[in-house]
Order: sequence, then structure tokens, then C-alpha cells
Amino acid sequence: MFARIRRLFNQIFRKSRTINNQPLNTVSLIVIILIDIFILVNVFTGLDDISRWHLSPAQTYPCYSEWQNYRTKTNQSKDYEIIRAALPSNLNQPSFQQTYQQAETGHLGKVSPTCLQYADVKDKVKNAANQQIIKTIDGQQNKISNLEQKNRNIRAQYDSTLLDKIAGQSPSQSINQISAEKAKQNLDENNRQIATLKSEITNLKNQLLAKAESVSYLAFLKDENKFAEVEKGYKQAAFWYPSIQLSFQSFFLLPLILIAFLVHSYAQRRRYGLIALISWHLLIIFFIPLILKIFEFLQVGALFTFLFDVINAIFGGLLFLISYIYILLIPLVGFLIIKFFQQFVFNPKLQAANRVQNSRCINCAKKIRRSDRHCPHCGYYQYMECPNCHELTYKHLPHCKHCGHVQDLSNL
Repeated sequence: MFARIRRLFNQIFRKSRTINNQPLNTVSLIVIILIDIFILVNVFTGLDDISRWHLSPAQTYPCYSEWQNYRTKTNQSKDYEIIRAALPSNLNQPSFQQTYQQAETGHLGKVSPTCLQYADVKDKVKNAANQQIIKTIDGQQNKISNLEQKNRNIRAQYDSTLLDKIAGQSPSQSINQISAEKAKQNLDENNRQIATLKSEITNLKNQLLAKAESVSYLAFLKDENKFAEVEKGYKQAAFWYPSIQLSFQSFFLLPLILIAFLVHSYAQRRRYGLIALISWHLLIIFFIPLILKIFEFLQVGALFTFLFDVINAIFGGLLFLISYIYILLIPLVGFLIIKFFQQFVFNPKLQAANRVQNSRCINCAKKIRRSDRHCPHCGYYQYMECPNCHELTYKHLPHCKHCGHVQDLSNL
């Protein structure tokens, strides 16, 4: 097994740095590496673009996070806060419904109809009258902040004024600007104004919450059935989204892999060394992102989510068991990938049979005469001795060409 893996990697590296079995010079190798880097960057850019072709769960259900945050809050002012969030400072901005629908432009998928209904109800809250109420509340709140700052300044002097009074010092000799009695009057007056302003703010908030559009918006937010529908859809979309991304990324990479493989095979048959080399590099470059994306999918995709849910349901908080499963699973996947390439892509038996039929070297696939025992291009010896009739027969083929005896290929 390990010998096969070693031969596979040796074959890959040998083909990556030779043209017609001749090593590349330094300049050519640098040029090839630069081409590889340029193409690899563009491949990952294309993968990133195509992975965002389909709407993400957050784009399909744009109202979910805001809805969820509202429902998890426990403070008494959450109704006012959600209404205030629906009132931007500029009413000329696009409506929430238009903003949600813009995500569909140039993408696959549709925004949730429930979220579009949510946006429509939210847009009705956004009007000039409600915005004026918010501005008035902000103005009153600024007045309260100014009065509270004045109170803090007075209290900072008030303690010192009391000490002056206790010491019997005359007001004219005090370093403070106001007397204790005056400070007390100012504090009381400021506190009365603050209480009045807070009462006005409370009335304005109640007035805003009592508006018909606000009542409809809050009723929509508190609708259990609608929220359950959005939550279920969002979780399903989040479950399948990594699989959709991998499908689109595979759709982007597989044609490139197929084209590079066909060009490489054609170039080898025609002995176009430079084209064979470049197409071989392209084949490797296109495989690297695909393998990385597959492993990324295994970490965040449907399989991971399924294992997470199963372990969470059976073992509770022992989620570290997922790591054990992946430690066993990933080598198994790697073994299957290597087995696939050994059996179908780099299988010496399949390659040998095709090359013998076309009078090519079993090792390097260059054209040779049937009478040649050694390849004039790479020096590879083409034959082996049959243990039954002791005649020379082709390497890597399952039967002797003279007596038909089954050949032992395990030591090749």
C-alpha cells in the first residue's frame, strides 16, 4: 500500500518537472511556477464567486436575526427599541423590502415571502410623523443629559461648600462660586426639569407605540406561527448551504479538470512535451482546490451537522467525540481517494494495456518499436520473464502473451 502511494507521488513529481523525460531548466521551472500561482489565484477567486451565486441563509431569511434578537430580549423597552430601529435618520433610503429583494439580483434563490411581508410591515412604520417623534425624544434626552451634567458639577462643589459653612467661613472668602443654599435650589430645580422631561419622553414613546403601524409591526413580530416558519426555513437553509456551495464549486472545477486531463492525454499521445507538462500542472492545480473544498465541506457541511446533532442528542455535551469520528473518517476518505486514482486514473495495468496496443513505452508512453526491449526515451525495460514458460512477456499485463499463464504483478 505505502509502496503504491510512494510510486504515485514520485510519478506526479517526476511528470511535474520534466519535458519528454528531460529535466526543466531553472528559468522554465520559474515560469511554470509563476503560471501555476497565477492560475491558482484565479481558480480560488472563481470558486469564491460561484460559492456566493446561491443566496446564503442570511440573504434568504434576512429578517431572522433581527426577529430572533427581539424574541430573546427581556427588557421592558424592547418594543420601543425595535420600532426605533425601523426609523432611519434618512427617509429617502431604499425601503426594507427593496433592500431585501436586492439580494436576488444576479443570484439564484428567492428571499423568503414571510420576510418580505415583515419588511412591508416594517416599512409602514417609517414615516415622517414617527420620525419627528423620535427627533423630539432625542432632543428631550439631550436636555436631560445636560441637566444631569450640571447636577454633577454642582455636587462636586456642594461638598466643599458645606465644609466652608461648617468652618464658619464667610461666603465672600469661599473658593466656590455658589453657596450651599443656592446649590440646593439649583439641584432641586434641575431634578424637577429632568422628571418633567422623562415624563414627556414616556408619553412620546407610548404615543409612538400606539400608532396603528407600530401595533401591526409588533403583532407581526409576536406571531408564533410566522416566526416558527422562518426559523425552520433558516435552519434548513443553513443545513444545506455548504452542500450547495460544494456542488457549485464542483460544477466550476470538474470541467476544468476534464479538459486538462483530455489535453494532457492527447499531448502525451502526440508527444507534445510542453503542452503535456503545462496541462499536467493545470490538472494538479485544479485538483488542489477541489480536495480542499471537500475537506472544508466535511468540517462544516451536512455530514458534520448530522454528526453534531446525533452526538449532542446521545451524549449531551461530549461534542469532542466528533473529533474522534473525524480522526477515523478522514484517513478512510483519503484511502478511498488514493484507491480510486490507483484503480482508474494511474492504474499501471490499464495504462500498460493501452500503451502496448499502441506500440508505446509502458513507462513514459512514448512511441517505440515492438522489437525494442528498452525504451529509447526513458530506458525502461518493457518485459518480464514468465514463470511458467520462461519466455519474455510484457510487464503489468495479467497474462503471458505466449502461454496465457497468470502473471504475478505484486512485485512490480
